[in-house]
Amino acid sequence: MDPASQDINLNSPNKGLVVDHSDSLSDVPVEGAVGNAANPPPPGLTEEEAEELRTELTKVEEEINTLRQVLSAKERHAADLKRKLGLNPLNELRQNFTKSWQDVQTSNAYKKTQETLSQAGQKTSAAFTTVGSVLSKRLGDMRALPFSNSFSSNYSIRHSISMPAMRNSATFKSFEDKMGNLKVSGHS
Repeated sequence: MDPASQDINLNSPNKGLVVDHSDSLSDVPVEGAVGNAANPPPPGLTEEEAEELRTELTKVEEEINTLRQVLSAKERHAADLKRKLGLNPLNELRQNFTKSWQDVQTSNAYKKTQETLSQAGQKTSAAFTTVGSVLSKRLGDMRALPFSNSFSSNYSIRHSISMPAMRNSATFKSFEDKMGNLKVSGHS
């Protein structure tokens, strides 16, 4: 079936059927057709071969033009369908992004990364729980000792707390908020 003789109107009941356009296309010059009978054939070609190539070129260019028209008609039809469905470029972009994100979430690499981060979070949580338990136990042990014994060494907790770098740290501030300010009167 020759594309040049197909009905390309997408709304036509004859869409895709062969229609005889031979009389209407025979006298239409095709843009870009090389040479004519008045020009001598290129070296190495006979006049018949050159004419045959010109005829084939004309047919190919007609097919190209027909395909352009078909493509243009199909693009208009697709745009009309999208408009009727309420699709616009922003909605399409949103849908593409959503689909891409779903594809990422179902990928093996994403699942492995998610599992690794989950395990790291669990281990970190366990480590903080352990540190909290140790601190609670140590503070409990310190409370059991007589007050004067707990600050008897030269490098006491009070000395450590008075160090500006430690006192201004986020960890100390958080700890201080939770424990309250300890003030010891009479000890410097």
